[in-house]
Amino acid sequence: MEKERSHLKYRGKRCLNCDHELDRSDKYCPACGQLNSTKKLALDDFFNEFFAGIFAYDSRFRRTIKALLFRPGKISKDYILGKRMRYANPFRFYLSASIIFFLIWGFVNSFELDPVPSNLDADEITTAQQATDSLDIPNPEINGREIKLDSLIRTQQAKERATYQEVYLDSVALDSMRFFEANSNKFNIYSKFYKQTKILSSSQAMDSLRHPQSNFNHWLYKKAADWNILKSNPQLFLNYFINKLPFIIFFYLPVFAFFIWLLYLRRAFNYMEHLIFTFHVQTTFFVLYGLAILVDYIFNTELGITLATLIFIFYLYKAMRKFYGQNRVKTIVKFMLLNIIFFTLAIIAGVVSIIASFALY
Repeated sequence: MEKERSHLKYRGKRCLNCDHELDRSDKYCPACGQLNSTKKLALDDFFNEFFAGIFAYDSRFRRTIKALLFRPGKISKDYILGKRMRYANPFRFYLSASIIFFLIWGFVNSFELDPVPSNLDADEITTAQQATDSLDIPNPEINGREIKLDSLIRTQQAKERATYQEVYLDSVALDSMRFFEANSNKFNIYSKFYKQTKILSSSQAMDSLRHPQSNFNHWLYKKAADWNILKSNPQLFLNYFINKLPFIIFFYLPVFAFFIWLLYLRRAFNYMEHLIFTFHVQTTFFVLYGLAILVDYIFNTELGITLATLIFIFYLYKAMRKFYGQNRVKTIVKFMLLNIIFFTLAIIAGVVSIIASFALY
């Protein structure tokens, strides 16, 4: 296709893409790289260009996978040295690998949770009460004073059974409280109101409760309703959160790369080069564990995950050694420090992500 379209008779004097001035000897535009051709597209041109693009990507895909898996650190080293056309873009490739990984994970793990019975009949309650009474559990003491467990249990049960009318506060009373106390009470009221009425419309709920029709009140009521729904079916939120994980990790990795930059501050690498290394390593993680999950699922074993973990630990060490070019002792010390940093940041990011995901759910 390219040979025919690049004939001298089809070459123009200006680039059709960027309007750069061209000579007839220019096969490609030196400014934007587009083929210098004025030939109108035909049907065979369209299909030829389509399949040429697929095969070109496939060749880069094969080279990227081969270098990524079998030559730790090489692809990152080549990329920062300018050898980029032979490999897939690290950020786009990461997103593709992560989405495929989570699709595999979602397929293997259905995230189906056993329903928790919310209502027990009278016989079950009696049986449970008799079983509890038969246990000789001493009541705890605080400052020498005995605390009755059954009294605490009844108090807690009474709180859970309380209707929204029993905890209701009007807007005047709420406005007199501090921010967190007021909104904690609001959430409790809204939660019990939804549980009692099953009203999803926040506007209707605010009218019934005679609370202001503010955006914050509407959002808080929706979260209270969501909380009740998710308590009865946690799978909904779990599936929602798992679907967002590729993008959560995508934004987490630049933060982790910043700490790598601090750890290698004295080395001649800038932040973007650390970030490229981080994305390549995380992509390898997704590829290895995606394959391991499939192996475990097909052969009904846990050997795949164990093997993938051992391979990845060795891979990370070799990648750091190759990319940063330091001796074994320094690499091992920094390898251990990076893992501590990674898991610490992962816990913080996980908590923040869960809170943010629930706020946006």
